[in-house]
Amino acid sequence: MDFWQAFIRWLHTIGLHVDPDTARSVGQAADSLGDAAGRLGHAAGQMDMGALLALAAALGWASGLRLYAVVFVVGMLGLAGVMPLPGSLHVLAHPLVLVVSGGLLFVEFFADKIPVVDSVWDLFQSVLRIPAGAALAAAVFGADNSTMALAAALMGGTLAATSQAAKTTTRALINTSPEPFSNVGASLAEDTVSLGAIWLALTNPLVFAAALLVVVLAMWLVIWALWRFLKAALRRLRGGMGSLQKT
Repeated sequence: MDFWQAFIRWLHTIGLHVDPDTARSVGQAADSLGDAAGRLGHAAGQMDMGALLALAAALGWASGLRLYAVVFVVGMLGLAGVMPLPGSLHVLAHPLVLVVSGGLLFVEFFADKIPVVDSVWDLFQSVLRIPAGAALAAAVFGADNSTMALAAALMGGTLAATSQAAKTTTRALINTSPEPFSNVGASLAEDTVSLGAIWLALTNPLVFAAALLVVVLAMWLVIWALWRFLKAALRRLRGGMGSLQKT
């Protein structure tokens, strides 16, 4: 990579000497990263209707888990020129949007890993994630294709509601455990899958569509099962409080 070699030479001119093996290893890593970014940008630049729908679905579903990460990462990819942003998504690359989403991402990254705090955070964020997921999905098509934008908004909002409900009910169950490690693990998993979904939608829309179908069905089952568990737990709690009041 010419840029990396020039950077090494510049370090030498200011008296910082990099070990040749280290320079070679980092240069190879930079080349690999550049190749991956190039493939991602090429895939984003060759989007047909199916690929656009996959991206809209990924943005909606991932917003129910990590809204600010989605906005910030997609905006940075657009700003860096790695990913051409279709439709109205180019607004995500605006500096003001990046500053606000980056700041909220920083807060959410830590708040989401603290037991009880994560549930309170989810409660407040639930009013934003679903409409934001719908808006991001619609923005993939922009104002020039209002019919597809409306369909994408309905799809994105539904997927955001599904992932948000699965996240909230699962975290409520995890918070019944006194140790914090399961909470941190669940949060890191959500960080990974939310951004991984966007990457998969861009690089292989058909695989993403199949995986999304399986995941959404699994989430519905989890929501149903955990909702029954939480209702039973609330009934037992009310029964216990009633017994204490009688005594």
